[in-house]
Amino acid sequence: MIYDQSEFDLRCEWGAQGIAQLASISDVIVIVDVLSFSTCVEIATNNGAIIFPYAMRDESVVDYAKSVQAELASHRQRWTTTGYSLSPVSVAEIPAGTRLVLPSPNGSFLSLNTGTIPTLAGCLRNCEAVAQFAHKYGNKIAVIPAGERWKQDNSLRPAFEDLIGAGAILSYLHGNLSPEAQIAVTAFEAFKNDLLGYLKKCSSGKELIAKGFEPDVELAAAFNVSNCVPLLVENAYVKQVF
Repeated sequence: MIYDQSEFDLRCEWGAQGIAQLASISDVIVIVDVLSFSTCVEIATNNGAIIFPYAMRDESVVDYAKSVQAELASHRQRWTTTGYSLSPVSVAEIPAGTRLVLPSPNGSFLSLNTGTIPTLAGCLRNCEAVAQFAHKYGNKIAVIPAGERWKQDNSLRPAFEDLIGAGAILSYLHGNLSPEAQIAVTAFEAFKNDLLGYLKKCSSGKELIAKGFEPDVELAAAFNVSNCVPLLVENAYVKQVF
């Protein structure tokens, strides 16, 4: 009980351990992976696509895509059967009805580890809509910033963009905030006037820009431009509108 923030309505904790601590006592979970899983899911589902998260980036995803009769996105690299990837730009024009498997060791992995708890994908683009939709399930809301992974040992790297994204969503929620949730809101408030500028300067943003994906950072920094709420239904994110 020390780590579950149970005395607060609005909770925030990082990654898989955050889900492990908060899921069972929360009415709904919001996964926040701004660069780029959640942004990619928001854009694709807003176009009417159905997105299947998959936690592994290995050959097993090929068989999984076949099993759900879906196309396969890449992690901006191998094993793709389409032009789609974790790059939000790649799904900007995805046709309605497209079934797409999206491998990701962060956002997808977390999405598939929430059990039976209603699960939403949130980002800066849809923060207000996600917050309003989350309250449909109750007042006990867990916001999970995904973070990134250090390449040296695969340990969690708390990521600026996910803290800001979590804070943006929490700022629209109603209820008493845990200290962990409050610090996310405070961080968002401190940087909200130049989200694009700071996303370009943070470590994850600089990494994407160096690899030629600056337009992805620009899409991810768009604030409150969407009323699309991706809801996980039978292991796939589908569009809800609030």
